[in-house]
Amino acid sequence: MYVTSKLLNTPTTSTRLLLSSLSSSNPKSKSNILSASLLLRSPSSSITFHSLIARVSFSSQISKTAMGDAPDSGMDAVQRRLMFEDECILVDENDRVVGHDSKYNCHLMEKIESENLLHRAFSVFLFNSKFELLLQQRSATKVTFPLVWTNTCCSHPLYRESELIDENALGVRNAAQRKLLDELGIPAEDVPVDQFTPLGRILYKAPSDGKWGEHELDYLLFIVRDVGVNPNPDEVADIKYVNREQLKELLRKADADEKGLKLSPWFRLVVDNFLFKWWDHVEKGTLKEVADMKTIHKLT
Repeated sequence: MYVTSKLLNTPTTSTRLLLSSLSSSNPKSKSNILSASLLLRSPSSSITFHSLIARVSFSSQISKTAMGDAPDSGMDAVQRRLMFEDECILVDENDRVVGHDSKYNCHLMEKIESENLLHRAFSVFLFNSKFELLLQQRSATKVTFPLVWTNTCCSHPLYRESELIDENALGVRNAAQRKLLDELGIPAEDVPVDQFTPLGRILYKAPSDGKWGEHELDYLLFIVRDVGVNPNPDEVADIKYVNREQLKELLRKADADEKGLKLSPWFRLVVDNFLFKWWDHVEKGTLKEVADMKTIHKLT
């Protein structure tokens, strides 16, 4: 059975649990791996423990034993764990919380269309001191939009107390800090939550393939920081910093489908509607002048 987070309140305890579970032949013990792994993904966990989980706890042998009976058992083990364990925040079109559901259900186009499931999300745009934007290419194992290029980090706040705080979008900013560590290995101290500037919100729907898609109310978070980056290969295939001209060239290649290059739909919506005019304010240090968190832009 799952152990409680109170028991696992230190990396040392979590690591002991993980290693003992690995050595056990009891299938129930394997589920402890999932709990320890989830805990070690928190912002307080170090890169060392994050790397340990990514490399050890979701080997093919464990995934077959612990989750072999789950739907979509052919899905990558790490992505499958996130799909079934992460609980997204369901909202209405005015961004009022109406419930929660699994990441799996929230990304099924059948559910999106039949139940109008809409979940809260965020997109981080991180610039360095040269005012270059950090982009990532999503990993090949991502369930939605694999191998597309997108902004620095795109994910979801989870249905947990620290990420449900509406005041000044603090819950979303907490989630952004967590996922920057998880996806790109950026330490929390490099991206303090008070350094994120929420600039606006967009609402969009985008199918990824016949089965999966997105229907998100997406918070756009901008931050200017020089950071250390250590990408997690389970999440990220590649990264690059781009200036304005390099981004325009990337857009040209995507429009021409050059070498199969594709951009995520949410990134393209932000680029086409906001990004270049906001980039001026990034360079001037005047981002707060263009922030508009009252309007929800419905984009297609």
